[in-house]
Amino acid sequence: MTDLLKIEWLTQLQNKGFRITNPMKIIVDILAKSNHLLNPTEVYLQAKKINPRIGLVTVYRTIEKMEQTGLIDRVHMPDGCQSFFHSSDGHQHLLICTACGKANYFEGENLGQFFQKMGGQFGYDVHDHWLQLFGMCDECQKGKE
Repeated sequence: MTDLLKIEWLTQLQNKGFRITNPMKIIVDILAKSNHLLNPTEVYLQAKKINPRIGLVTVYRTIEKMEQTGLIDRVHMPDGCQSFFHSSDGHQHLLICTACGKANYFEGENLGQFFQKMGGQFGYDVHDHWLQLFGMCDECQKGKE
């Protein structure tokens, strides 16, 4: 599946007019294979193991292109850093493990109505929302015991 995702992502990047380079292929592969949030430094360190000549600027530029193309989403972390994760189809919310960085999308039924109600209480017309929940996944909970 991840090889198909990688090919799909590279095709979409090429269709947007971006030149596909070997460093880009490496960075796309890293992000396509991950089920954890990755920040640019983590992507850079993994990419350097594959190709020591990859620069941090290349990682940032590739991530920017991937985000512009809608392949990955920017995730704002409580510590102020930004990480990235596969984008989802439709409007989804994100559950993030604070210990290992594992992430899962979930649907929130009736949340739109709740947010409209909350906005209305303060005189806002809510037109969009973004919800991230932070906790500890099963595996990390078991490891703590």
